[in-house]
Amino acid sequence: MAEDDFRRWERELDPGAPEKEASGGRGLVLVAAATAAGCALLIVVGDVRLGAVGLALSSIILLLWRIGF
Repeated sequence: MAEDDFRRWERELDPGAPEKEASGGRGLVLVAAATAAGCALLIVVGDVRLGAVGLALSSIILLLWRIGF
Protein backbone atom coordinates (compact mmCIF):
# COMPACT_ATOMS: atom_id res chain seq x y z
CA MET A 1 0.00 0.00 0.00
CA ALA A 2 2.77 2.44 0.87
CA GLU A 3 4.48 1.78 -2.45
CA ASP A 4 1.35 2.67 -4.39
CA ASP A 5 0.93 5.91 -2.43
CA PHE A 6 4.54 6.85 -3.11
CA ARG A 7 4.13 6.29 -6.84
CA ARG A 8 1.03 8.47 -6.84
CA TRP A 9 3.02 11.27 -5.17
CA GLU A 10 5.81 10.84 -7.71
CA ARG A 11 3.37 11.24 -10.62
CA GLU A 12 1.80 14.32 -9.08
CA LEU A 13 5.15 16.01 -8.51
CA ASP A 14 6.68 15.06 -11.87
CA PRO A 15 5.83 17.86 -14.35
CA GLY A 16 6.58 15.64 -17.35
CA ALA A 17 4.23 12.84 -16.37
CA PRO A 18 1.42 12.30 -18.91
CA GLU A 19 -2.01 13.08 -17.57
CA LYS A 20 -4.95 10.78 -18.08
CA GLU A 21 -7.36 11.92 -20.76
CA ALA A 22 -10.92 12.79 -19.84
CA SER A 23 -13.07 9.73 -20.39
CA GLY A 24 -16.37 10.52 -22.02
CA GLY A 25 -16.83 14.02 -20.64
CA ARG A 26 -18.18 15.48 -23.85
CA GLY A 27 -20.32 12.44 -24.57
CA LEU A 28 -21.82 12.63 -21.10
CA VAL A 29 -22.81 16.26 -21.65
CA LEU A 30 -24.35 15.47 -25.05
CA VAL A 31 -26.36 12.56 -23.69
CA ALA A 32 -27.57 14.63 -20.75
CA ALA A 33 -28.61 17.51 -23.02
CA ALA A 34 -30.42 15.23 -25.48
CA THR A 35 -32.23 13.40 -22.69
CA ALA A 36 -33.30 16.62 -20.97
CA ALA A 37 -34.50 18.08 -24.28
CA GLY A 38 -36.50 14.95 -25.07
CA CYS A 39 -38.15 14.89 -21.66
CA ALA A 40 -38.89 18.63 -21.83
CA LEU A 41 -40.49 18.07 -25.23
CA LEU A 42 -42.67 15.35 -23.74
CA ILE A 43 -43.77 17.74 -20.99
CA VAL A 44 -44.54 20.50 -23.52
CA VAL A 45 -46.49 18.13 -25.75
CA GLY A 46 -48.72 17.26 -22.82
CA ASP A 47 -47.41 14.00 -21.41
CA VAL A 48 -46.23 15.51 -18.13
CA ARG A 49 -46.13 12.26 -16.19
CA LEU A 50 -43.94 10.47 -18.75
CA GLY A 51 -41.65 13.50 -19.09
CA ALA A 52 -41.17 13.77 -15.33
CA VAL A 53 -40.48 10.06 -14.98
CA GLY A 54 -38.01 10.27 -17.87
CA LEU A 55 -36.18 13.17 -16.26
CA ALA A 56 -35.99 11.37 -12.91
CA LEU A 57 -34.79 8.11 -14.47
CA SER A 58 -32.26 9.80 -16.73
CA SER A 59 -30.83 11.84 -13.86
CA ILE A 60 -30.30 8.67 -11.82
CA ILE A 61 -28.67 6.91 -14.78
CA LEU A 62 -26.42 9.89 -15.54
CA LEU A 63 -25.42 10.19 -11.89
CA LEU A 64 -24.49 6.51 -11.74
CA TRP A 65 -22.63 6.81 -15.05
CA ARG A 66 -20.72 9.84 -13.78
CA ILE A 67 -19.59 8.15 -10.57
CA GLY A 68 -18.55 5.08 -12.54
CA PHE A 69 -21.02 2.57 -11.20
